[in-house]
Amino acid sequence: MDMKLEIGFLPVSDVDRAKAFYEKLGWRLDIDYVANEKFRVIQFTPPHSEASIIFGKGITSAESNSADSFVLAVDNVDSARDDLIARGVNVSEIFHYAGGPFNNSLENPRVGGRDPQGRSYFSFASFEDPDGNAWLLQEITTRLSGREWKLTQAPAPNVATLAELLHETEEHHGQYEKTHAKHHWWDWYAPYLSARQNGRNPEEAADAADRYMEEILHVPPR
Repeated sequence: MDMKLEIGFLPVSDVDRAKAFYEKLGWRLDIDYVANEKFRVIQFTPPHSEASIIFGKGITSAESNSADSFVLAVDNVDSARDDLIARGVNVSEIFHYAGGPFNNSLENPRVGGRDPQGRSYFSFASFEDPDGNAWLLQEITTRLSGREWKLTQAPAPNVATLAELLHETEEHHGQYEKTHAKHHWWDWYAPYLSARQNGRNPEEAADAADRYMEEILHVPPR
């Protein structure tokens, strides 16, 4: 069974201010959904990340300034830091931990400068959002053995197989189209095809596409 970390909940005091900050970072805005004056959900995803953050109203009872810390893996901490500074973000100088990554048990845990040995996982920078929620940039150039999952995605299909899969998708979408409000067919096709190419059967793929249309695009039934 695949089990991927999907969402982290971020406590904020001013939703629009937080939204403007994460837009400034260049993160992808996935959702800004308002149900009523008491409930609003906003989802952002960092570039090329499979996990996202959610904040808003009625999302979490945690106090703002309580997220300490989220970690962003970057290939080059210098480049990532420069990019954030260019976007107007206040980023710390690069540092490493005296006792090793994330070891805050020492009196002065952070030491200025990159890891002297240039090791992957050991060099950092940090910044905060307007609510004081803390973020760490961790430079990971080479992952330790056993730290990556083997890819399970099926190889790309040939033309004949792809044509058959598109035909299958069209048939399942036709059933959905009859019972739901007007929408773009490609929005339903994309999650269906993605699920099928990742090993799901047609029924599971159709369920995934239906959930996407309902939860992300909010397409109502007729």
